Amino acid sequence: MQTPLQIRISWPAGHLTATLDDTPTAQSLAQALPLVSTARTWGEEVYFDTGLSVSRETDARQVVEPGTVAFWADGDALALPYGPTPISQGEECRLASPCNVLGRIDGDPGLLATVRGGDPVRVELVDA
Repeated sequence: MQTPLQIRISWPAGHLTATLDDTPTAQSLAQALPLVSTARTWGEEVYFDTGLSVSRETDARQVVEPGTVAFWADGDALALPYGPTPISQGEECRLASPCNVLGRIDGDPGLLATVRGGDPVRVELVDA
């Protein structure tokens, strides 16, 4: 059995790790790491360009749990929701369009609230 892939996401005010599932998109992301991008925010979601272009998977979802690591195929971006977005109904995390689900943030996804639009973001593999 393969060791789960872990990534570290860092920005000026903090960092967190996430565990990725074994999906085609997660594998593509892992091969592209490390990457540095610029954070953008949309409601209680942080997203940033990855330079990766992948297709939407058949199980892509638009409404996800807080702390889901998602890939927005329409924007070639990693999407990290931690609360409601401008199109959410109630407290749900509703993404801009269906996204590939890659895994989950380890610990408190609320830490993402310290990310500011324009912050540099670095994503790298955590050495096993």
